[in-house]
Amino acid sequence: MLFSMAATSESSWSRSEWPKGVCVEAIVGDVAPQPSVCQSQCCSTPVYTPTPTPSGGGGSVSRLISSSVFDQMHKYRNDGTCPSNGCDKYDAITAAARSHNGFGTTGDVATREKELAAFLAQTSHETTGGCASATDGPYAWGYCFVNEKNQDVYCTPSSQYPCSAGKKYYGRGPIPLTWNYNYGETGEAIGEDLINNPDQMATDPVVSFRTAIWFWMTPQKNKPSSHDVITGRWSPSSADTSASRVPGYGVITNIINGGHECGKGQVDSMNNIVSHYLGLLVGIGVYSEDTVRYCKLSWGDNLDCYNSSSSSSSSS
Repeated sequence: MLFSMAATSESSWSRSEWPKGVCVEAIVGDVAPQPSVCQSQCCSTPVYTPTPTPSGGGGSVSRLISSSVFDQMHKYRNDGTCPSNGCDKYDAITAAARSHNGFGTTGDVATREKELAAFLAQTSHETTGGCASATDGPYAWGYCFVNEKNQDVYCTPSSQYPCSAGKKYYGRGPIPLTWNYNYGETGEAIGEDLINNPDQMATDPVVSFRTAIWFWMTPQKNKPSSHDVITGRWSPSSADTSASRVPGYGVITNIINGGHECGKGQVDSMNNIVSHYLGLLVGIGVYSEDTVRYCKLSWGDNLDCYNSSSSSSSSS
């Protein structure tokens, strides 16, 4: 196993002890919370180097995070109140990842771990069944939902991807697909007939996560892929820079749901997305608990999109 469970004890996963928002207001572990320290004031050099991935296995997702750590981070996903309970999300993610070259296997070990942390943080946010006051916080309830609550038809005329009679194309999956043309394009890309069988997104967890990883790996019109951003392969255009879309985790939020999350200042939903990413960096093992005490590492720049324009308005 790549990571020891000793670094992720039950006390370490108390929501109140996770780094919060862009300003880290507490530290993981048993050290008393400290006054807020904004990321711009944090140390710039990490003092912990992740253990190299053992040879063999291709650095797959299963070698970056164990099922026990995944279960601990999303421990209410199979709660009886969660509509998608009973599906093995860990096995689905690891199986889906094997269908997409480069996901969780690009760059050094730290880069791979950061990509996985970013993917889990974003998809947990999209599917959480917990509110801010929920037991252990909203992200312990990640992967609670697989279907959008508003189950409208979402059909628009399309010669390439015409709607199938009686089918609805509301949001489904870890990165929710909506509209018939998105179901058609994504299904075509992964070799599944999602136009005629959109419910496969909800009933087959491997297909569901394959669609999410395909979206993650694929540039979307005027947007870079989330994969290229987190692995350092994307360079912003002048239009991106002027709109405050610069390399960092915040751009990924902009890519996935910028119209709802970005350019709105310090709103709770954006703070939660950043907070969960920071907690996952510790939980997966990108950094040890000791190095996060008193902000003794670089979390990375541009974690949020508080002041960024949505990528959908870009002409780049």
